[in-house]
Amino acid sequence: MNRLFTISNHIIGKNIRQFSTSTEEVLFEKKGKCLKVLLNRPKALNALNPNMVKILTPKYLEMKTMKDGEGVIVMKGAGEKAFCAGGDIRAIYDYKQLNEEQKSKTNDIGDSFFREEYILNNLIGTNPIAQVSIYNGFAMGGGIGLSVHGKFRVATENTVFAMPETGIGFFCDVGGSYFLPRLPHNYGMYLALTGSKLKGNNVYLAGVATHFVSNENIQALEKEIEECENPTTQTINSILNKYHDKSKSTTTTTTTTTTTSNEYNNNLADIERIFGKNSVKEIFQQLELENSEWAKQTLKTLNSVSPSSLMVVFEQMKQGAKLPSLAKCLEMEFRISQHFLEKPDFFEGVRALLVDKDKNPKWLPPSIDQIDQTLVNSYFKPLSNNKELKF
Repeated sequence: MNRLFTISNHIIGKNIRQFSTSTEEVLFEKKGKCLKVLLNRPKALNALNPNMVKILTPKYLEMKTMKDGEGVIVMKGAGEKAFCAGGDIRAIYDYKQLNEEQKSKTNDIGDSFFREEYILNNLIGTNPIAQVSIYNGFAMGGGIGLSVHGKFRVATENTVFAMPETGIGFFCDVGGSYFLPRLPHNYGMYLALTGSKLKGNNVYLAGVATHFVSNENIQALEKEIEECENPTTQTINSILNKYHDKSKSTTTTTTTTTTTSNEYNNNLADIERIFGKNSVKEIFQQLELENSEWAKQTLKTLNSVSPSSLMVVFEQMKQGAKLPSLAKCLEMEFRISQHFLEKPDFFEGVRALLVDKDKNPKWLPPSIDQIDQTLVNSYFKPLSNNKELKF
């Protein structure tokens, strides 16, 4: 399984992981009308944990009554490797291993983790002031939920984007059902099913980032935003456009250690054609008919990830494309998340990747041929006992 899904793996004892309660995991600095937000877990590639969600949420609640132009947010990750490389979900696996007595003394992490995270995602998506997220390194999973619903995302030469959840037996949550189906050329479906990475300027070309700014200009960009006295969305967009590197976002660049070529356009027609099929099985069938090396590698990837995840994510993308808002997508995703926690693949994926680290998950069912629409639909059923997430 060659999916890259970076999750912090620090464990205390054999029981459920104890999350730090340090407020230093997110740092805030006010400069004029600019609020600088630093995700501060560099040793864990700034992976998002429940404590960070609890720190960020009150800040976004305070902004609900603000008006466009009254402030601007610049969000970055600490260190040079990552913006935020995913959700810190190991504790959910640990919770599953507890006996009933131990669980009775602990909050249901499977509910609270996703509920609180999705509430924060929606606050970011409805925030009236501009947010500029600077993808300084890995930007994946939970980190995308902190950024992609804000108004602006800046890619650099170091950016690595992915939504690799199918490789861990999960699905593209944190609003993935909202932004991925809205990418052009069926590219969102391709990214969601395969977990493929986008690097550098390709993150902009695909439509995930709104701008591409070279590393050498990031400091000047931040300084100009900090000094902006009227940071309306329009003004911030103008500043970003000033620093936006059109040469690297429209043409092929030379390959160096920090610069990627324009890979987005490679196989774009094939991606649009194949990943626009009406079912996962049709996608597999078409890839099997292709003779290209890209098709062979893509088929190999799809055969390595969770079949259940593939089938559910495909349906998720289709339904998400029709839903009217991020909030409605997050409500659906919370439902899906809770049903995934009742099935084996998520825990098997975490075991194979993080616990035993054999990278050899045994998926159940083991093939898409053994998954019918009834099973897929079960992941979308309403939850009982008033457990639904409602905005």
